[in-house]
Amino acid sequence: MERPPLAVVSLVLLCCAGLTTSLSITSVDQSMFEKAQGEKVTLPCTFVLSEEDEGPLDIEWVLIPADNQKKEQISTDTGTYQCKVKKAPGVQSQKIQLSVLVKPARTKCSIEGSQEIGKDVVLKCVSQEGSPLLSYNWRRVSGVSGIQELPATSTLNKNTGELLLKNASQDYSGTYSCFASNRVGTDECSIELNVTPPINTAGVIVGAIIGTLLGLFILAFLVFCYCKKQREKKYEKEVHHEIREDVPPPKSRSSTARSYIGSNRSSLGSMSPSNMEGYTKTPYSQVPSEDFERPPGQNPSFAPSKVAAPNLSRMGAVPVMIPAQSKDGSIV
Repeated sequence: MERPPLAVVSLVLLCCAGLTTSLSITSVDQSMFEKAQGEKVTLPCTFVLSEEDEGPLDIEWVLIPADNQKKEQISTDTGTYQCKVKKAPGVQSQKIQLSVLVKPARTKCSIEGSQEIGKDVVLKCVSQEGSPLLSYNWRRVSGVSGIQELPATSTLNKNTGELLLKNASQDYSGTYSCFASNRVGTDECSIELNVTPPINTAGVIVGAIIGTLLGLFILAFLVFCYCKKQREKKYEKEVHHEIREDVPPPKSRSSTARSYIGSNRSSLGSMSPSNMEGYTKTPYSQVPSEDFERPPGQNPSFAPSKVAAPNLSRMGAVPVMIPAQSKDGSIV
């Protein structure tokens, strides 16, 4: 049989000859053992021989699993061990019960419920390892004014590890420790309880609403600024495009004056003496102002401004002599 890895089994043998008439096992001190996982255990099996026992001595240990124990649980070393002693003609056996238990470990404490004055608070304790049956116990390590006893309104459930504190007050504040235990060990955890006055719920709600509205206002303002900026960029782009495509460059004043005088000269040259009467009344000392520098197709109604003769010379105008007319319309 393969020896269990978690429990060390040793056999204590006592051989005595001539004391009895037949072989007998004398280890009757203890028939049940409980040990923690990883500890060392010694299962005794002592016996005495008689004069008739002359055959070879044979000692055998057998593990007998419990009827309700699964095969995969045999490796835990829990079960019934049988010691058999053989020396012909004598044969004797003895059974010893061994229980290998797991100590409580990884115990965690927590608080359930609101830690406000007048509320019910539950302190919870759970050990994630440990063989059943586990038992839980709470104790206040430190508290207000050095009080270490549990509150009078507390109720403890040792099986589940829950400690109920009804109608909590600030005197309940302090450090609480939980102890989880079974037949082979104990583990503990601690937690701080701080009972405070009720929170102003209305103020919290109002503050949350104001904060939300403020955030929405800032977001709307940023969106508005962004849209306005985009519209301004679009407008500037359209205006720049219209000026570049539709408006012709302005003409200079000197070219306008030369064009005007040249056109009048051509008109006068083609006129006959019969239709010169209307033009003789028009003073040729007048030239169009710079308002004529408008794009073609526009008909501004304005009176031409007067320009002195020296200015006309500087502008490139050429003096033209108009023939005189007699009263009968003939040219003199």
